[in-house]
Amino acid sequence: MGGRTHRLYVNTGSEQGVERQTLRKVSIRLLPFLILLYVIAYLDRVNFGFAALEMNSALGLSSEVFGFLSGIFFIGYLLFELPSNLILQRVGARIWIARILISWGIVVMVTAFATDALQVAVLRFALGVAEAGFFPGILLYLTYWFRERDLAKAVALLMTALSISMIVGAPVSTWILDSVHWFGMAGWRWLFILEGVPAVVLGCITYWYLTDRPENARWLMPEERTWLAGAIKQGNEQRQKLGGHTSLRSVIADRRVWHLALVYCMLVIALYGLGFWMPQVIRSLNAGLSNTSIGLVMIVPYACAGVAMIVWSRHSDHTGERRWHTAFPPIVGGIALAGSGLVTSPLLAFLLLIVATMGIFCAFGPFWTLPSLFLAEVSAAAGIAVINSIGNAGGFIGPTLVGYLTQVTGSTNAGLVVIGACLALGGVCAAAVRSRRRAAEAKRNP
Repeated sequence: MGGRTHRLYVNTGSEQGVERQTLRKVSIRLLPFLILLYVIAYLDRVNFGFAALEMNSALGLSSEVFGFLSGIFFIGYLLFELPSNLILQRVGARIWIARILISWGIVVMVTAFATDALQVAVLRFALGVAEAGFFPGILLYLTYWFRERDLAKAVALLMTALSISMIVGAPVSTWILDSVHWFGMAGWRWLFILEGVPAVVLGCITYWYLTDRPENARWLMPEERTWLAGAIKQGNEQRQKLGGHTSLRSVIADRRVWHLALVYCMLVIALYGLGFWMPQVIRSLNAGLSNTSIGLVMIVPYACAGVAMIVWSRHSDHTGERRWHTAFPPIVGGIALAGSGLVTSPLLAFLLLIVATMGIFCAFGPFWTLPSLFLAEVSAAAGIAVINSIGNAGGFIGPTLVGYLTQVTGSTNAGLVVIGACLALGGVCAAAVRSRRRAAEAKRNP
């Protein structure tokens, strides 16, 4: 376990002196904390899927209604994400991310006291509004601290939060369902209360822990601050020379931004279509499993996905290739996901779910380096927010679509086939991505 591939910091092995030392300090200082924040964020989104194991019957929610309630979070998220990210750029990550954490934690805890579908819908929408801007804000924040050449590994390490949150959250959430019934309240209600508290606590810690920019980092030596600020500035200037955007209008008018938004939408359809429904999919494969057992079984696909994502993103950084590292995993994963809904063997279906989860997760690290090929810092906040907000429409489409098809067919299988097809389509679209930088460099080096 002591090999270089297991370190929790970005290190390409080519840095010398102050460069290597600075990159290591930045990685160790920021990445573990940001990963922890994202673990809590993702868990507070998808714990709704675990709660459904008891909540649906308690509140009389049909499959179709549950799918809609799962996805309505992303409507609020989509509407408020761009303004939130622009505010973050103005006031700084320290203040704004702290605000986001505290407000969403409160909404999650209040959800425990909902008594019908309407109240749940309002609170899920409010949760999306409260959390809007968190993930694109973190991505933007990483561009302040990491060069483009190191960004895929940094993003991949951040994205391990998705698998970590399920590896930890699945058994903990299902244990709460089975074991915590304090003061006569159902386990699913305590699930929201106990998993909302960490967001509020971490929001308070974020306010004093994060540093907005390298220039303000007192935990770096003066020469380290100077080198890092200069390296980031140089990267932004290079992007501008090679055709990078410098205004919000040019970002919105760029078809490549919308192309990436489409790719991301397909990835997110599968991510949340599977994420919210996986507890019920696992139960359909073996009806005798308890809630806690379902949580333990779910560790397997997410653990495999976390390891694969890091290895795949490291390979992307090592080779410098982004497009096919983004396209190939969802094509394979989409075929596997659709296959899991077609086969009759529960074991084979579960193995295909593992491959599908790996395919979804492996695309994220390379994908989030693609915007930096043509977005300079001035427009990065808007560009990332547009891609993420439009893409996150898939967070509404995926769970809602699976819910509708489950209601109509009486099984989750049809939903798995459809979202698998969407995932594969996302991979095909990613293969068609082009950047202005590539064209500019081709002209300079015929």
